[in-house]
Amino acid sequence: MKRTVLCMMLGLLAFGAQAGPSPQQPSSNATYDRIVDDAVARYRLPGIAVGVIEDGRITYATTRGERVAGSGETLTPQSIFKIASNTKAMTASVLARLVDQGKLRWDDPVVKHLPRFAMFDAWVTREMTVRDLLVHNSGLPEGGGDLMLWPEPNNFTRDDIVAGLRHIKPAYSFRSGYAYDNLLYVVAGEVAAAAGGAPYETLVQREIFEPLGMTRCRVGAFDRDATGDVAQPNVRKPDGRYVAGDNVDDAQVPAITSAAAGGIRCSLDDMLRWMQAWLAPDAQAKAWLSEEQRKEMWKARTPMPISSRRVRWDNTHALAYAYGFRLADVDGQWTVSHTGTLSGMYSAMVLLPDRRSGFVFMINGDADDARTALSTVLLKTFTKPGQGVTIARYADELDAEDKDAEAKAKHETKPDAPRTPVTAPFDDARTGTWRDPWFGTVRVCPANGRLRWQSEKSPLMVGTIVAVDGRWRVDWDEDRVDLEAWVDFADGRMRMAKVDPEGDFSSDYEDLDFTRVGDCALK
Repeated sequence: MKRTVLCMMLGLLAFGAQAGPSPQQPSSNATYDRIVDDAVARYRLPGIAVGVIEDGRITYATTRGERVAGSGETLTPQSIFKIASNTKAMTASVLARLVDQGKLRWDDPVVKHLPRFAMFDAWVTREMTVRDLLVHNSGLPEGGGDLMLWPEPNNFTRDDIVAGLRHIKPAYSFRSGYAYDNLLYVVAGEVAAAAGGAPYETLVQREIFEPLGMTRCRVGAFDRDATGDVAQPNVRKPDGRYVAGDNVDDAQVPAITSAAAGGIRCSLDDMLRWMQAWLAPDAQAKAWLSEEQRKEMWKARTPMPISSRRVRWDNTHALAYAYGFRLADVDGQWTVSHTGTLSGMYSAMVLLPDRRSGFVFMINGDADDARTALSTVLLKTFTKPGQGVTIARYADELDAEDKDAEAKAKHETKPDAPRTPVTAPFDDARTGTWRDPWFGTVRVCPANGRLRWQSEKSPLMVGTIVAVDGRWRVDWDEDRVDLEAWVDFADGRMRMAKVDPEGDFSSDYEDLDFTRVGDCALK
């Protein structure tokens, strides 16, 4: 049955690729200006960079706003943004280049290149191939192990991630479904490093940035001021204002463990070069990647669930994950896309290969609904030209959905009872040093008359234990740890869960299983 479903999806996506675009006049800059200005005004965005390619040519590139909210430092097409998970296609492309060079094969077992690699199940360890690392069908829970990546900065290494994977219990059978993960892209970066004979960051520079002329892109450590023109993350306050986030860069930007999953930064000009390498490659870009590997990159691999909104807005029939890209039919046309999400940074890139067209934008602010509305309206300029779709139309629908969700949450969840810090006398069965096999050691110990929860390897994950309706939860000190967690104890174990069950899947507290290993004096 699963093979039949995937074949049907492949057929639908192939049909989209063959159907070709209907005739259309390129949209004017005035049209794009109106769309961008409407999005900026509706969502009070701190800064945005937007580019459009039509029939292989860059026809529109613009920026609005500031590098940091309130700074007066104007964004330019050379401003570099965190592209977050739009990194994944670049990581996959590094592997594709290594395949072209004969240094690995997509069907190589991961353990051929990383003998220390292991998943929870020994059979999965043996059977997992390089291609499996990229397509979100491993069996890992959605966002499984992401607490080793975020919040940043933390002290988890890539070796910690490779070692930790063997302890994360699967949520479903290997290759039987879709659940988005980040850790296996970190592993993919390590496979690339092993096969390519250089660190991941060096390979990205060598295999992507240099041959494609993406001169402003950065990965790994760099000097913020020497680089110059670096957009910074901004967070949205409840009143809609944006302010600089807690994760603004220091003068020396460090390398990060999550680089292969979401750590690349690029300018608008660089992202347009990246798009042209796929949509309208010149001789240099054609030589960069073989036609065989280009096709491999855009084959549907894992069917993805299709939301009712996608059906309603885009008439989508097929949606699948490829190597670092998502494939879908939209209004009868084939699209290749991805998004990027980090605290204070949102991005989207959408390609329409049959038209040799597409768009990209990067926002230096938390902007989930803004990204959805802007992506939809820009896409409709290609798939439904002349229909008069507006930011207001989709923003209003999203607002209505948000209000419905809030009303449902209020109906189903009673308001929080008062929270009271847990104070002495402390329960010796619940205080002490605890260890999870992949997250490591935490201490639940008294300090200054309060009970504190503190991670050894994730220093931002520190908070005060409070009692709410007789149940314990962690009130984190840092806003960057964006979801509070319940803390429960039973049978010598400590378990955790998101207070908001619908919260960000990267706050994967539910996958933690702590065992008490000592008292509070133990370090």
